[in-house]
Amino acid sequence: MKNPLKSLLLTAALSLIIAGCATNPEKEVEATIAPTILTNDYPTRDRVEYVLNCVAQHGGLSYINQYACGCKLDKIAEKLSFNEFESAKTFSYLKSMAGDAGNMARDPKQSKDLRKQLKEAEESAEKSCFVK
Repeated sequence: MKNPLKSLLLTAALSLIIAGCATNPEKEVEATIAPTILTNDYPTRDRVEYVLNCVAQHGGLSYINQYACGCKLDKIAEKLSFNEFESAKTFSYLKSMAGDAGNMARDPKQSKDLRKQLKEAEESAEKSCFVK
């Protein structure tokens, strides 16, 4: 089984060799590779966990729920990198803690911004992916 990233790099390298030095090859390789990596930086384990939790929240396992929950995560991934998503989820879980420990997750601007971005991304994805 071929590695898609290696195939992409080989294709890009061959294109650069054929094209010569008329253009800036670093920009072309960067433009070719970056979208592939950025749109799929969520680890499989985390994708599965999110979809299973989403399916459970929407009434249990069915093809429609499974598809819609996968769609929802894909839409979220278009707006947040995995690191942003993971940080926002962590802040969301910890904000309900009482006392100073909860304040560390509730009060910082980064926490508020990431939780807001995640909430907006989830609401938008919910509207896009679930049939009402």
